[in-house]
Amino acid sequence: MKLEILTKSENFTVQKDIISKIKDLINFKNLEPGDKLPSERMLSEKFEVSRSNVREAIQKLEFYGLLKSIPQSGTFVANIGVIAMNGMIDDILRLDDPDFKSLVETRILLELKTARLAALRRTEEDLSNMKNALVAYEEKVINGEDAVQEDLLFHLAIAKASGNSTMNTFMLIITPEIITNFEKYHVCDKGLAQRGILEHNAIFDAIVNQDAQLAKQKMKEHFKELYQYCYNLG
Repeated sequence: MKLEILTKSENFTVQKDIISKIKDLINFKNLEPGDKLPSERMLSEKFEVSRSNVREAIQKLEFYGLLKSIPQSGTFVANIGVIAMNGMIDDILRLDDPDFKSLVETRILLELKTARLAALRRTEEDLSNMKNALVAYEEKVINGEDAVQEDLLFHLAIAKASGNSTMNTFMLIITPEIITNFEKYHVCDKGLAQRGILEHNAIFDAIVNQDAQLAKQKMKEHFKELYQYCYNLG
């Protein structure tokens, strides 16, 4: 799994501004379900922003089911009434850029579930992906290098092995911000990386042995420091 696609940081304010302008455009032109939006190039010129910013805003609206992009054809208004669409876009615009603490808290809750499900559902391919991530993490730690991305790749491999596409998607959504802010907030001491090797292997062994309860328990132990951070126990 390539991580580069996950580490794009987005300009939250610009994106919200573009989404607001797309909403105004749909209303001004009285676009109905199935109607086509102007091209990304035209929108970027009209809104005076980059095409990549427009693309990210469209992808966000697609994620919420408000737009639908068809390869080689363009982007279309989804089959939803204008009143409902305006209400949903207003809700999206009211969403705050998630703070690091809430992202980590969400990640902990997700990971306890994915570890348990991965133990029950993992395939040989899943185990191979986890093992590769484990080896890469160990090599970085032993060499004294930053292993944040390798750490997260291991956890993403577990999420994929859970067989729950929604949980996997949520992990992919929150991971970029965690990577971006991990060092900034110094949640985990670098000295914990060495212990991380042992903890990762314990989680992996439980998943290999399809011991769902142990996998969940070992994941919980792995997140002890993050628990203390999130719940002010430390």
